Parts: sequence; C-alpha cells; structure tokens
Amino acid sequence: MAKRALISVYNKKGLEILGPGLQEMGFEIISTGGTKKFLEQNGVKCREVAKVTGQAELFSGRVKTLHPAIHGGILARRNNPDDMEELEKAGFGPIDLVVVNLYPFAAIRRGGGSHEEILENIDIGGPTLIRAAGKNYSDVLVVVDPETYPWLLEKLKKDNVTPEDRKLLARKAFAHTASYELEIADYFAPEEERVFPIRAEKVRDLRYGENPQQKAALYAREKTKGTVVGSKLLSGKPLSYNNLLDTEAAWQAALEFPDPAWVLVKHGNPCGLATEEDSLEALKKARQSDPVSAFGSVVAANSEVKEREAKNLAEEPFVEVLIAPAITSNARKVLQEKWKNIRLLEAGGYPAEIFKEPEVRSLLGGFLVQDRDRPAREKLEPEVVTSLEPSPEEMEELLFAWQAAKHVKSNAILLAKKRSTVGIGAGQMSRVDSARMAIWKAGKRARGSFLASDAFIPFPDTLELAHEAGVKGIIQPGGAKRDEEVIAEADRLGLIMVFTGRRHFRH
Repeated sequence: MAKRALISVYNKKGLEILGPGLQEMGFEIISTGGTKKFLEQNGVKCREVAKVTGQAELFSGRVKTLHPAIHGGILARRNNPDDMEELEKAGFGPIDLVVVNLYPFAAIRRGGGSHEEILENIDIGGPTLIRAAGKNYSDVLVVVDPETYPWLLEKLKKDNVTPEDRKLLARKAFAHTASYELEIADYFAPEEERVFPIRAEKVRDLRYGENPQQKAALYAREKTKGTVVGSKLLSGKPLSYNNLLDTEAAWQAALEFPDPAWVLVKHGNPCGLATEEDSLEALKKARQSDPVSAFGSVVAANSEVKEREAKNLAEEPFVEVLIAPAITSNARKVLQEKWKNIRLLEAGGYPAEIFKEPEVRSLLGGFLVQDRDRPAREKLEPEVVTSLEPSPEEMEELLFAWQAAKHVKSNAILLAKKRSTVGIGAGQMSRVDSARMAIWKAGKRARGSFLASDAFIPFPDTLELAHEAGVKGIIQPGGAKRDEEVIAEADRLGLIMVFTGRRHFRH
C-alpha cells in the first residue's frame, strides 16, 4: 500500500519542492483548498479531503479535516492489531505524514485586524491534526516548519528516518501549537491577567555561563535573520555566554547609525564607537577611542567588511569576535591569518522586524517585559536651553554623542568629538563619578568635545568638571528639579546645553 501524506498549510513556502518530491517517492497526497490548488499547479496530483471523508466541507471550510477518516488514519497504532483491524473495518486507510502550518493569528492580531478577522484566524483543524500526529509520532511524521522540508525529503529518500528524528519533529510540533495557544490566550486575557508567550528552541549548550560554575544554553526564537542568534559563524569556535552578550551589545549599537559605524565592546559597554561616510575612517576613529580597553574586544560593523578594513582591524593585538552584515572572502583571509580562532559572524542583514519584539529579562520567580528602546534620534525634538546656541555642525556632534550614550550602561557619561567617542564613563553609582571617568579616559582629547548624559544631570558639579576639561556642549534629557540652576551654571560657564526630553537608561 502506498504511503499517504496529508498536506494542509497556510504558508505555502517550499511546497513546490516538497509536493513533487513526495510524489516521486510514491506518496499519495491528500490535501485541501488553497494547498491542493497550489500543489496541482506544481504538477502534484492530489486527493481532496472530502473524497477521503465522504463529507463535503461545512461552513465555508470551517470544518474540513475533523473526521474519523482523517484522525483515525493518523491515530491508529500500527503495532496494535485491534487498531488496524478497526481502521480497516471502518474503511479508512493510515496516514503516514502530516504537513501542517497554521493560520497567521499573531500576524493578524498585531497588524490591527478586527475582532472578527482575529477570530477567523484561530485555527481549529490544524492544531488538532498536529497534536494527533505528534501523539502518534512513532508511526506518523509531523512537520510544521517549511525549513524542514529539504531535510525530510533527504531522509525519506535514503529511508533513514530514525526514532530520534520522529521524536524531534513531534517536539517541534507541540512547541508550535503551544506558542499558538498562548498567543490566543493572551488575546482573550484582560490586561491584569495577560499571558506573555515565549517560544524558543535550544540551539546548543554553551560551555558554561557567565562563570565556569554556571550551566548555560542558547535558545532561538522563530525569526532570527539579522540577529546575533541567527548569524552565520564563518570561523572560530562557537561563542560563549559572555561573547554572546557582548556581541549583542555591539551589534545593537552599530545598528543605531545610518552611516557606516564601528563599535568595540568590552563587558557590555562600548570602549570605542565612531561613524563616518567612509567605513575605514570610522574604524580608525573607533579604535583610537580607548586603545587599552580595546584589547580582546568584541567588534561590530553595520556595513560589509572589506579587505582594507580587515587590514586595519588586524593591527589590534587581539579581537575576540567580529560581526557584520557581510564579510568578504579577502577580509576573512586577512583576519584568519592574524587570529586563527577569531569568531567571524555574518548577520546577513538588518533585523527591522525583530527589534519590534519585546525585551524580556528574568527575575527570581518571574520576568520583566518591556518594549525595546527606540532609536535615540527617532522623533527627537532637541531643545537648546542655554543662551549659547550650537551651530548645525555642533548639533550633529551633540546628537552623535546622544546616540552613542544610549548604548552605555547607566549611569552613563560619554564624550565625543568628530563623531567618535573619546571618553566613556559607564555604570557608576554617581553620575559625577561617570563624568570623572569619561574625562580621565579622554585626557587632552576632552578639549573641544561634546558630553552626553543618558539621564538628567541633577547638580551643576558635572558641568564644572566638563568646563574644566574643555567640553564645549552638553546634551541631556532634562527634567531635574534643579534644571534652572543647571542651565544657569551652563550659561555662566559658556557651555551649550541641549535637552532631549527623553532618557536612555540601560541597566
């Protein structure tokens, strides 16, 4: 008896490969509606579900596969003689492969669909098919991810589907329906009882966590293009827990800027950040920001890395990781000759959609969820609050410093000059201590620089330090009780001061 596959999908991606491949191997294809039409357009002969069930679809397709002829064929245990005898007496045949993906409930919901549209995108038959096939995984293959199709065809052609493969597919299937149901539950929940859906699959175990005594693993969500998690490792061993955190920090900072930008990160904080029209010039300036701290840093570029940038980066004593949208083969060769085990990552693009996902951080007994912080210059309306106004060029310097300071841990004070950081004070309990650190790091380069503070400056002491160091202007959110006093001190010292009305804490 020919094996039978039931295919009923919303997302048709990959069906033009899967359908003909299964047909060539002798599978009888059972299908419905739009899936059946798509398969037939690709030369695949299909048997309609209604012909199998003997029952026409009901309610404009709301009821199609909810029938014993379908679920009996899926759930019958092949090693149970009673099941197989009962299936035969009923006149039903076994179904060996179920390929299903679901209506786009989450996309319709988040896209602003009406209540009626959202309800119509609650899939009923799909999850039922998936769960039935998953329950009987030892006899029935269940596939929910189009990315799995080529792997499945190869396995079937070689007759090499193992029990572990079957179990893996079942796990993916149940994870798929679980996240789907959580999304629906969240939609129906009142605000005070919201259910936050998290679905991620383990990518790999990590050697250890933040410290050797901590176990750790990397998990990935569905959409990972343009992210650290979804990047392609071109060379070197897989990233460690701390490498991943630093690479994420560097990558997010690099994506803040439209012009070519380079970021060097150590322990979650930039130690060099610059942007220029020319990528090589941006790299040179970023490296000059804090040469001592740059040793062993994680580096990110927001544009393709070519041979000339690679040669300049190779002047560093040691670099742990480089991530970029793309790295040319010549650049790769230069870097691998300098550091045999450097981790080179290609992100493959920009994660515009993924940045719309909420940010999640764990607590003992729960977790925090928040929107991701918006780009620092998005819908920004800076206000000059001092009598001394910046020129257009000076305003650009201030705004660069503001963008860069967003990626420094609070309390953050950052000095910048010519669209490059020259001194960074990060993570101090006192803002004035962060200012002292940034000025100390900058040294003589502080003269003529511009200072950014991620939150309001509560006292004039920071301004006094900045003035003594030769800082020309300050950009900060404003909103402190002593704003008038701080502004008056800026005027007295001859400093430019700009308020943004927005803070960028980073804890």
